[in-house]
Amino acid sequence: MDNRCTVHPPGGGTGYDWSSDFTVVKVSSGDTGGHYTLMEDNLKQGFRLGLHMHRHHAETFYILEGPTDFHLDGVWVSAEPGTTIHVPPGVPHACRLPEGNRGKMLMIYQPSGFDQYLAELATFTDEDFQDAARMAALDEKYDIIQLGPVPEGPA
Repeated sequence: MDNRCTVHPPGGGTGYDWSSDFTVVKVSSGDTGGHYTLMEDNLKQGFRLGLHMHRHHAETFYILEGPTDFHLDGVWVSAEPGTTIHVPPGVPHACRLPEGNRGKMLMIYQPSGFDQYLAELATFTDEDFQDAARMAALDEKYDIIQLGPVPEGPA
């Protein structure tokens, strides 16, 4: 097989286990020359991702398991398995799992970089996470503009 190919068996890839999700990088920025990153995001009960946007990056989500609620530019959308959501640069968005659910989705981040963000975040100590200036610098480096918590919405 050509050494430029990337193959990960089920469960394979670089994993990052956080309190509310377990993200596995399936195709890294290094694999694509910086064009995109593909990740499998395994959402744990209570998952919530606050309102944010990206100036230069697009995100595409493909829901594999469980319903996932997305707040897209002020509108709530419930995404069932098989749903695809594409968020272009400049669109505020957030997501959450409905109470008591788990979920799984594929996420494409284009151009790449989110895998590098996760790798850097994984080196942080508890003190680093509490350092607002350090977190803001990391977000700026990876084109993540924090806009606030997950907005209130339908139950």
